[in-house]
Amino acid sequence: MSPIFKLKGMLFFFHSSMALIISYLPVYLQHLGLTGSQIGVLLAVGPAAAIIAQPFWGFMSDKWKTVKRVLLICLSCSLALGIIVFQLTEYLILIPLLFIFFSFTSPSGGLGDSLAQKVSVKNNVSFGSIRLWGSLGFGVSNLICGFILAQIGITNIYFLYAIFIFVAILFCYASPDSEPSKKPVELISALKLLKNPKLMIFLGMIMVIGLTHRINDSFIGLYIIELGGNESYIGISWAFAIVTEALMFAFSVYWFRRFHPLTLINIAAFLYFVRWLLMSFAPDPSFVLVIQLFHGFTFGIMYLTAFQFVTKLVPEELESTGHLLFISIFFGLSGVIGSLIGGNVMNAFDVRTLYTVMAVLAAIGFMGSVLYRIVYFKSEEGQKDKRRMNEGN
Repeated sequence: MSPIFKLKGMLFFFHSSMALIISYLPVYLQHLGLTGSQIGVLLAVGPAAAIIAQPFWGFMSDKWKTVKRVLLICLSCSLALGIIVFQLTEYLILIPLLFIFFSFTSPSGGLGDSLAQKVSVKNNVSFGSIRLWGSLGFGVSNLICGFILAQIGITNIYFLYAIFIFVAILFCYASPDSEPSKKPVELISALKLLKNPKLMIFLGMIMVIGLTHRINDSFIGLYIIELGGNESYIGISWAFAIVTEALMFAFSVYWFRRFHPLTLINIAAFLYFVRWLLMSFAPDPSFVLVIQLFHGFTFGIMYLTAFQFVTKLVPEELESTGHLLFISIFFGLSGVIGSLIGGNVMNAFDVRTLYTVMAVLAAIGFMGSVLYRIVYFKSEEGQKDKRRMNEGN
């Protein structure tokens, strides 16, 4: 069994566990008798924890010169803390415990992707060909866990979660580690990233686009129900999305060679605009299923290219810090703000209007990405990129 295959196994089983948490944690909390507003607060705890924890653990992996060992710490703590979290029933006690739980669980995904990116460069293989195994794990878990939980009961959700995380730990232990940078890493160096205008403007642009993605994650199920669909439509919509995402990851090596990352981000941002605009006119749930095929061309392209472009904007010794800072913005901060925007728009109007607002936000993000690309290519680094691409062609 090759080391890269073991890394793929780790991504598969970790994202399987995350599918379980994302899809069925709300159902579990509802089973505990919590109200809708209480469940909403508890679900917001995860993104809030990610905003702080992801950059912290990214910095620690750079500081300690190892991604794999930090990932093992986070996975092991997630496994141990889950025993406590899934025994609790009191709302006020669950808030701090879930915050601690997600402080280890949320960074694990970013650390896994950071490790995959570094291993792909070291072994001259496509990052997407490794990362797609995470998407496959998420999709497979979504399909099978509902049937299993229907048999064993939602109260036993931790047993399934523990199995996934335990297998992920075994694969992680056998996986290769990142090549450590020879340069020392200090906290002051990481803090200087916040003064990097190219990085900060890029992350701001990504946040605007990420808002729309995270709002869709939270409210697409409600939209399907509003259009007359049922739970089966929700499951199929996620399956469609994951299949196209995995395909884009699998074939990313071909379009990465032909286009600059910023060009691909322009394309993805524009397709996000088209996707949400079409969703705002959806006549029935079947139309939504077709639009979900856009997921691979929007998130699949955006995530891979933005993740790798961040590598160009940060020093080599701070790559993991940069990666997890990006993820904390795209999934964490965007998730918190997106939930607030989505909830307020829904209270004032309806889900259809929410998708119109998302189209406007995506249009702003698209225009920002175009301006960023123009300015970047006028810089010295952008000119070097142009020459490299011309030589490659």
